[in-house]
Amino acid sequence: MNKDTRDTVPRRPGAGHAPEATAGLPTKGGDDPLVRFLAENTDLSPKQARELIREHGHDREQLLKIARTMKAEG
Repeated sequence: MNKDTRDTVPRRPGAGHAPEATAGLPTKGGDDPLVRFLAENTDLSPKQARELIREHGHDREQLLKIARTMKAEG
């Protein structure tokens, strides 16, 4: 084994299958920034935010107006 290979080979069993450190922690809205924005700035769950975007498009101002009239899932 050369020096370059030694530096990149995992040193413990299963370490080669570990998630990337850059993956980050789960967020309230998942991967979609608009879903995350609505969930964090309104009383909607991420699921409700995704449904709202699917029904009404991606206009942030319109989505905020509608979201403020909705109640979060209980």
